[in-house]
Amino acid sequence: MPPAKSSYVCLPCRASYKLASYHRPAQEPVGHGRHCPRCARELVHVGAAFAPPPRRDTHAWRALSAVLNAGIRFHMGCCDGPGWRPRTLREVKERAAYARRTGEPLRQALLRRDL
Repeated sequence: MPPAKSSYVCLPCRASYKLASYHRPAQEPVGHGRHCPRCARELVHVGAAFAPPPRRDTHAWRALSAVLNAGIRFHMGCCDGPGWRPRTLREVKERAAYARRTGEPLRQALLRRDL
């Protein structure tokens, strides 16, 4: 059986790639040593349940960048998928303000569906 595929993104290029994912040790870097064919920067492993925004939607890519920089990925759960993730800058800003106001870690605030 062929290896499962997982998504990798290049944030500067706003490009997403589905590549074969092999089991790697936890010590390896986030992109598993994979590089963007456009700019040669290291790709960010985002998980198998990732659906990329359109390349022209710069606001959605900025929101995605905030989510990925907070350490949130799109890995499949048991039965319910990766769960809710903010898709717009407005949702990211609302949750960041909530995190500052309440003292909740940004990572947890970004995963909240409702505020």
